[in-house]
Amino acid sequence: MLSRKSFAFIAAFLVQVFYGITFTFANDVIDGGYIKPYGFILLRLFGATLLFWLFSFLGPKEKVSGKDFLVFVAAAFFGVTLNMLTFFKGLSYTTPINASVIMVVVPILVLLMSSFILKEKITSLKVVGIILGLSGALVLTLYGKSTAASDNILLGNFLVFINAVSFSIYFVIIKQLTSKYHPFTFIKWLFLFGLIMVTPFGFNELSEVQWSTFEPYTYFSVGFVVVAATFGTYLLNPLALRELKASTVSSFLYLQPVIAGVFAIMMGSDSLSATKIIAAILIFIGVYLVSKQNKSVKAV
Repeated sequence: MLSRKSFAFIAAFLVQVFYGITFTFANDVIDGGYIKPYGFILLRLFGATLLFWLFSFLGPKEKVSGKDFLVFVAAAFFGVTLNMLTFFKGLSYTTPINASVIMVVVPILVLLMSSFILKEKITSLKVVGIILGLSGALVLTLYGKSTAASDNILLGNFLVFINAVSFSIYFVIIKQLTSKYHPFTFIKWLFLFGLIMVTPFGFNELSEVQWSTFEPYTYFSVGFVVVAATFGTYLLNPLALRELKASTVSSFLYLQPVIAGVFAIMMGSDSLSATKIIAAILIFIGVYLVSKQNKSVKAV
C-alpha cells in the first residue's frame, strides 16, 4: 500500500510525463493545420471541463465561500486562460524541445514569487542560480533556430516564457486552495471560469475545423491532450500539492525537457542543436543551485 507522500511523488512524476509527451502531440496537430492554436485550447477546455464536472460527484460535497470564488477566477486566468493561450500560440511558432527547456525556469520563478509573497529569504547562491537559469532561457529565446519556414522562434519562445510565468503564479495561488478544498471541488470551477474566458478567443477557430481531414493519429493526439495532459495533470498536480511543498512539486519540471526531447526526436518532430544543449546546461545548473540551497533550508 502506497503512502500518501509516495502517491504524491508518483502524481508529480506522471504530470511531467504527460506534459513532456504533449509538446509533440500538440505541435503536430497545430503545425499540421488540423486545428489553430486558440481553437485547440477551446476544445481542450471544453472536454476537460466536461470531464471534471462529470467526475466531481466522486469528491465530497463542499460549499465554496464567496471570497474564494475570486481566488478561483484569478487562478483560472493565470492557470488556464493566459497559460494555455500563450503556450499553444507559442508552440505554433517554436519547437517542442525549445518550449520544454524554457518551461524549466518555472521552479526558479516559483521561488522568486514565493520570496515576495511568503517573504522567503533569497541567498546569494539562489541569486546565481536564478541568473544562470534565466540566462539559459534568454539564450534559447534569442538564438534558437528552426528549419520550418512558418516558425518564428523569437516570438514563440517569448510566448512560452510568458506561459511559464503565468503557470508559476497559478502554482502559488492554488497552494492555498489545495489544503482547503478537494481537487474536484475547485478544479471544476477553475475550468468553468477558464472556459468562459477562452471562448471569445477560440470560438471562430474551432468552428473552422474540418473534422473529416483528421487521421487516427490526429484524433489520438487531441484525445491525449484533453484527457491526459489536461484532465489528468490538473487533477494530479493538486493531489501532489496536498502532501508536498510547491517548490518540491515544481522541481519535477526538470524532467520535462528530457521526456519532451526524447519523445520529440523519436517522433521526428524536433532535433538537438548546440544552442539547445548550451541553454539546457545553463538552465539545469541554475535550477540545481536554487534547489540545492532550497532543500538545505527545509526538507520536503
